[in-house]
Amino acid sequence: MEQLTVVDHPLLKRDLTILRRDETPHGQFRKTVSDAAAILAYEAMRDIDLKETTIETPMETTTGFEIAEDVMVVPIMRAGLGMVDGFVRYLPEARVGHLGMQRDEETYRPVDYYSNIPAGIESAHVFVVDPMLATGGSATFAINHLKEHGGKDFTFACLVAAPEGVAKLREEHPNVPIVTAVLDRELDDDAFIRPGLGDAGDRIFGTREG
Repeated sequence: MEQLTVVDHPLLKRDLTILRRDETPHGQFRKTVSDAAAILAYEAMRDIDLKETTIETPMETTTGFEIAEDVMVVPIMRAGLGMVDGFVRYLPEARVGHLGMQRDEETYRPVDYYSNIPAGIESAHVFVVDPMLATGGSATFAINHLKEHGGKDFTFACLVAAPEGVAKLREEHPNVPIVTAVLDRELDDDAFIRPGLGDAGDRIFGTREG
């Protein structure tokens, strides 16, 4: 997989339009995040390893395939939680870690407040998920944290990416593929993605004011 994959799919373009629209209610926003994440997961897992197995059909013996990798999904909380169901939709056996971070509104740097990572990360393919890749600070911090826990094999998936965040993640972790629905124009002075879709966490959980 290329280091940056912008998934080109009609359903994803439709879903992204729903997510961008300011009047989309949080219930529809939450469902659409999950649906869009499932499309991203389909593309992000394109190169996942398989192993052959022998099975019996109603007619005869034949060769089938099973997932050969141990898969782990780690959302960057809180907004990343909205993408988990979309990823485990295809791999319900995947284990799910949790990594809580929030943005310091003065420095725009990530501050961690919670970590719960399943055992076995050193042999797992870890999909780190967060709706937004803005400055790249949270994504970089998360992968650094997971590497300290023994992680080696990562893919980062997001719905919307800014060029600044892509550049940061490539600089810090050049071997980590990035899968996104769209590469937006830029960050504004408050480090929000433009045109973006606002604060994904507030819109997922219905905590946006106004």
